[in-house]
Amino acid sequence: MIIEQIIGNVKELEKAPHHVERVYLRSDDLVKKIQRVKTDHGKELGIRLKQGKELEDGDILYQDKKNSIIISVLADDVIVIKPTSILQMGEIAHQLGNRHLPAQFENNEMIVQYDYLVERLLVELDVPYTREERKMSKAFKHIGHSHD
Repeated sequence: MIIEQIIGNVKELEKAPHHVERVYLRSDDLVKKIQRVKTDHGKELGIRLKQGKELEDGDILYQDKKNSIIISVLADDVIVIKPTSILQMGEIAHQLGNRHLPAQFENNEMIVQYDYLVERLLVELDVPYTREERKMSKAFKHIGHSHD
């Protein structure tokens, strides 16, 4: 079966679908427009998205009256940065921006993929952080940029 568009997302449904098969993806696979995947029931699918939308946790790839196939994102090893002031946030954002490190923001937290050098920097700057396994709903993406 080839999937060419997303039907919707389970977050938008009023009630949960009856029977659910899941496709487990790493967050960095969410940006891939073409890929071969397998459900937790062993069904093979091809994903070839035509629209510009990226995959997200909870996206419905297939649905009929009885069955649904849904994307589930696996947890990432991340550093959750919890600055104590706007100055501290600015300093760490500047440092990580110079490294072109992609970040996501949720509930006054800055989240980056785990990197021992980032962890060392946070310790040196005395910035509060935790290392966690966290399910990210979107992929970490690098923003295209060059120093001209």
